[in-house]
Amino acid sequence: MGAGDVFELIRLVGPLVAIVTAVGCGAWLIDTRMRIKNGYPLNGSWGQKLYPKTSSEEIERIKLLSQENAELRAQIGSLKDRVGNVERIVTDSGYRLTHEIEALRIERKDVQ
Repeated sequence: MGAGDVFELIRLVGPLVAIVTAVGCGAWLIDTRMRIKNGYPLNGSWGQKLYPKTSSEEIERIKLLSQENAELRAQIGSLKDRVGNVERIVTDSGYRLTHEIEALRIERKDVQ
């Protein structure tokens, strides 16, 4: 294999190596950005976990979001109960509903 053959091989394989290297670096940059954006730990040069720094403002925001999350979950629970009652009323047969209304009327007359 002569010097010309080596240069020809480098000329053919060189762009492929450059493309693979560029894609790998780009993927690493995207991965790092996504980790920072979503709060995942970064890996240090020796494999240790490096967590992004959090300020007191971010901690307060997390507390507020957690509180809002709990309130929304409570509201969802009450709405599920209400929807369940509405579904029961809508799917109930007309006879049973009429019977219950009449029972309430009779009970109301007894109270008066």
